[in-house]
Amino acid sequence: MGKTATDMDKRAEARMPAVEALLRDELSRGDRALRSVPPVLSHMLASSGHSLVSDAIVARLRGMLASLSMQLLAAKDAGWQPGEETAELDRLSDRLASDSVVLSYCYAMAMEGHLAEKFEQRASIDPILSPLLQELIASENAATADMAMSTLAAQSRFVQSQRRMDLPLAELPAELFHAVLKRWEAHNRNDPAMSPALKALKAEYDEGASRIGLLARLVSSMRGGAFVALQLDHAGFALFASALSALSKQPRELAVLACHEHQAARLALSLRASGLDMAAIEAQFGLLHPDERLPRDIEAIAPERASILLNNSNARDAG
Repeated sequence: MGKTATDMDKRAEARMPAVEALLRDELSRGDRALRSVPPVLSHMLASSGHSLVSDAIVARLRGMLASLSMQLLAAKDAGWQPGEETAELDRLSDRLASDSVVLSYCYAMAMEGHLAEKFEQRASIDPILSPLLQELIASENAATADMAMSTLAAQSRFVQSQRRMDLPLAELPAELFHAVLKRWEAHNRNDPAMSPALKALKAEYDEGASRIGLLARLVSSMRGGAFVALQLDHAGFALFASALSALSKQPRELAVLACHEHQAARLALSLRASGLDMAAIEAQFGLLHPDERLPRDIEAIAPERASILLNNSNARDAG
């Protein structure tokens, strides 16, 4: 009699290394936490009384949503002033906040800004000009040097924007940028100013020139040398997150969130999926999660298997 799918699953689970079972359980718990982020944030944006870090993140979220809204309204009316029509600004901000994809992206950017500040204070990791970026700026390859200089400027703008709690429309990923415009257009179908505003915003948009686009291109240009960007203290957090995303084949937002203290399993699997050995994983884990214990047998999980576990993660549906 042939084996059933259930029997085969049970046999496969029995052969599973103990460390994989442990990490898979922890990853599932982390995924549940990430899936709860949008509804929790929606509640927090409408209330108060949170921890200090939560207050800081919520303040950044409010600022970024208002910033996106102001840019959209200004594109429709060059003479628009936020002090004159706060009701319209509030309505648009609320609409954007009700979109879980927009909210999740803003949360990831707020968390990146928060973590960059944290690592600067705790480990003296410069959030703008890292040793690796300095090396790339000094590259003999003119294209690489120019790209690195553009990345430096973009990273400097990001840090300043986070301090001001801003988020330029031009910095949104292409899919999200067009989704935001579509959502905005849907609520203003009868406004004759919408068509030229949308046309102008789309004409000015260039994903490749955005900070995330530049970081991705810079990591790609390093080819096999991209592994050096997985040294947080050498690469800086922005390049580290982009390299972790590229090498572990997961969205950059999830690579950023893997560096949060409650996502240790995702970080461990991401580093392993990127091809790092135990010593390298321990070094990065010590910088990112010094108070967490790293499973000693994680090297028993092949990089390909770690990648499969991440790809099967439900956190991809968190938005």
